[in-house]
This record gives sequence, C-alpha cells and structure tokens, in this order.
Amino acid sequence: MSATKTAPTHEGGPTTAILEMRDCGKSYGNIQALRGVSMSVRQGKVTCVLGDNGAGKSTLIKIMAGLHDYNAGEMYVNGEERHFSSPRESLGSGIATVYQDLALAPLMSVWRNFFLGNEVKKGLFGMDIATMKRVCGEELTKMGIVIPDLDRPIGSLSGGQKQCIAIARAIYFGAKVIILDEPTAALGVKQSGVVLKYIMKARDAGLGVVFITHNPHHAYLVGNHFVILKLGRVVLDAHRDEVSLDELTEEMAGGKELADLSHELRAADPGKVVDPSTVEHGSIDAPTVDLPKVRD
Repeated sequence: MSATKTAPTHEGGPTTAILEMRDCGKSYGNIQALRGVSMSVRQGKVTCVLGDNGAGKSTLIKIMAGLHDYNAGEMYVNGEERHFSSPRESLGSGIATVYQDLALAPLMSVWRNFFLGNEVKKGLFGMDIATMKRVCGEELTKMGIVIPDLDRPIGSLSGGQKQCIAIARAIYFGAKVIILDEPTAALGVKQSGVVLKYIMKARDAGLGVVFITHNPHHAYLVGNHFVILKLGRVVLDAHRDEVSLDELTEEMAGGKELADLSHELRAADPGKVVDPSTVEHGSIDAPTVDLPKVRD
C-alpha cells in the first residue's frame, strides 16, 4: 500500500495552503479546458479567480468541487494530494461550493433550506424543528443577517440575502474553504455590496474564500490575491500589493487584444448616423479581412 503523497515544503517551513493546485490540467477528449493552472487558497484570505466566458472558470470549480477530476498536475488539500470522486468527498474535506443557482428550494422556508440535506432528527422519523429554527436564527445573526420570519419561503428573499444564507450555511457545516461561483453576477449594486460584505465576514471567520467572478471592481474590493484565466491558462497571478485595479481591469478586458482591436477600428466613425433611406436592403459590404496564407 503506497504512502499518501504530501505537498512539497517551501523554504522556511511547510506550506500553509488549505487547497493548492500545481500545474493542473483538464482535457475533454481533444479539448484542453485547463492547462498548467497553479493557485493556492489560504485561511483568512480571499483568492479571486477572474476570466471571461470560456476562460476555464467552470472547469476549475468542478475540479475543486469534486464534479470532475483533473488529469494532469497535482492538487493538495491540507497538504495531502487528493483526487475527488464526488462532491460529497470534496465537502467532506472541508470544501463547500456555492453555485450561482444556489441549489435552494424556493418554496421551502429559510430554516428548512439552511438544514437541507442535514436535518436534525427527533425520534425515528421526526425532525427537531425547534432546534433547527434556533440554530438557523443564531447562525444568521452571527453573520449579521436579520430575517425576522424564518418560516417565510426563501424564494421571497432578495438575491443578496439568499447568497448570504448559503454562505452562512456552508460555514456552519464546517467548511474550511468556500468557493463562490459568480455570486454577484445577477445582482444590482446594492445587493452586490451585501454579498461582498459577507465574503469579508467569511474571510474574517478564518475561511479560505475562492471568489469566482468576471467583475474586476468587485474582486478588487475584497480580494487578497488575484488569478486571471484566459483560454484555460493563467495569464496573471498577483498579490494585491502587486497589481492595481486599472491593471487588473486592463488584463481582464483583454490588454493587448483590446489595443489591437482599437487599432483595427480606428478608421471607423462611431458617431456616424446613416439615413436608412439611402441604404439598399441587403447591400452590406463585407469588411476586408486579412487571412493567413495556407501552405501547400
């Protein structure tokens, strides 16, 4: 029986990362979704993972959450190399994932959703409703979430409130790392601010937070470390004191690619207004595109 592989130690002592990925890759047939991705998650810190659609964020989440396994590189949890075969195994290792759809039952009460799948039993077939309501109220209060009526359907709450309840639930059930999948994507400014505040509360509670987002402004408000993915690769890996918001935004927006596009379109007149009566229907001239030459 082979010994469990542990994470290599760094100069000055062992790594303090709860979750660490080293040169991780994931391919689906001929499609390489992630290539050589390295990142670490530490207690009491917020690691922000940014990227546009198709950057590899979803694949990264699925690996950490136990939905898919990586097929290149290494992943360590609490210093031991791990391959998760299921989400339950990931959760059992202290990694909780809060997805964008939250996996809540809209018509069920707040306290039922808080204990969904982890109900407190009473007798052979009953549930200890009084205990669950009390614990739910206490835990939400600790996070600063005030919901006077815990019997109200959770679907009646705002998007920000539902995100915060999902965060509080993960903390209560022993998460050491909490992965938040685009928690502010569908929210307005005020509700996004509520969620960002609770991300910081989770950090202050000693959790390692992975904040997946495409919004550099939200990331910079709470992040300690920033990783930007592009086409499955890490294109930026920087601590907060190594990158400014402008640099983060520029890299997220495309950097050189955006500059090249601006150069291509510099002859265009963005303020031009065309009179429809002067345009013949269907007479659109295709733009000239320089295609690479194909060698025989």
